[in-house]
Amino acid sequence: MVQLLTFGTVFVLFFFASPLQSKAAAPDVGKGEYLLIAAGCIGCHTTKENFKKGALMSGGRALNTPFSIFNSPNITPDPTHGIGRWTEANFIEALRNGKSPKGEHYLPVFPYTSFSQMTNEDMRHLWAYMKTVPAIQTQNKPHEALLIFRLRFSLGPWKMINFKARTFVPQKNKGAQWNRGAYLVNALSHCGECHTPRNLMGGLKDGFHLSGTKGGPDSDTVPNITPHTTGISDWSDDDLDTLFTLGMLPDGDFVGGGMAEVVESTDRMTQEDREAIMIYLKSTPAIASNTK
Repeated sequence: MVQLLTFGTVFVLFFFASPLQSKAAAPDVGKGEYLLIAAGCIGCHTTKENFKKGALMSGGRALNTPFSIFNSPNITPDPTHGIGRWTEANFIEALRNGKSPKGEHYLPVFPYTSFSQMTNEDMRHLWAYMKTVPAIQTQNKPHEALLIFRLRFSLGPWKMINFKARTFVPQKNKGAQWNRGAYLVNALSHCGECHTPRNLMGGLKDGFHLSGTKGGPDSDTVPNITPHTTGISDWSDDDLDTLFTLGMLPDGDFVGGGMAEVVESTDRMTQEDREAIMIYLKSTPAIASNTK
């Protein structure tokens, strides 16, 4: 009897502590790296100077918006200037609800309004990778913003009007590729943050999803990417794939500015993910351009 109990105890301990069991539940660093690339985190959180030095995601990138200039923070694992003291729960709370570990609201220039739709699983993969990048001791720069845009307490009411935390829910009447494309465009790659016009409060305008705007980052005009005649209605799959891999437009010109950085991300995506994005973009409501 003693031998049977001992064997049973060992079996139970082996089963629940098996490396196969723990690997199945553990976040995947490789997937996290892919998610970081697809989300374009490096471009927004790295200055050109620091990019050349390899000091990726050390912050200081000036984001010039119609509402002021905001400097991106250091998101390396440095415990003083970065997110080295964060927990996984802190990270998920930032992405899902736009709140800091201290419970303060983040400015929506950090696109948690889109990242909120990411799955918990992907957030955990991303966090696992974030912990592996080199910690850079670069101090964060203060925002060059008007006082009204630096008052964190006003963000609570702003969120009540312009933001709702939610996880992406696949549509059952759509295929797997469509749903993957919708997830990439609306959650991970947050295309609507630049390609959708904003209201006077800085929230994304309802009913104008991806229809372009004159008030994009760095005062650039951001084009309509819906299947409208003023958008991409006459673009072929090859046209879109060439844009996503080479940055070349159907007329032979090349994209610049922020979109050139986006191409650095889409070029590193899998072909399957690029195709999923194409399928989704071509299925969205055709909306007249807001760039004129």
